[in-house]
Amino acid sequence: MKTIKLTIIFGMVLISSNLSAQVMANSKEDSSPVELSKGTSRYYYFPNLQAYFDNINLVYYFKVNNEWQTAEELPENYGGYSLYNKAYVIIKDYDGENPQQFLNVHKKLYPYNAKGRYTNATASSD
Repeated sequence: MKTIKLTIIFGMVLISSNLSAQVMANSKEDSSPVELSKGTSRYYYFPNLQAYFDNINLVYYFKVNNEWQTAEELPENYGGYSLYNKAYVIIKDYDGENPQQFLNVHKKLYPYNAKGRYTNATASSD
């Protein structure tokens, strides 16, 4: 009788831990690449992609064939780039509709860095 009870308890623990892991995996897939909280800045700049993420509209701004595109997800040709590695810069002083107009400024201030390390995580459009 003890063996049956222990087997049932072990099975319940195993099932509940499996369900918990699935919920955590699903919530990570649905989340945006940066943690959003009240009062956060509108745009994030990804120097390695030369692309922007809009926190309000939840879309990316990126170039395809030298033309700016807007989409909810990055295209596959950006393959392998992890948006979760925190290699982004917060754009604090711009809240307009065209962050891409400052790409040349942001490229100079925050050049491509293969390791994703930036000493200053706040950009300026000045």
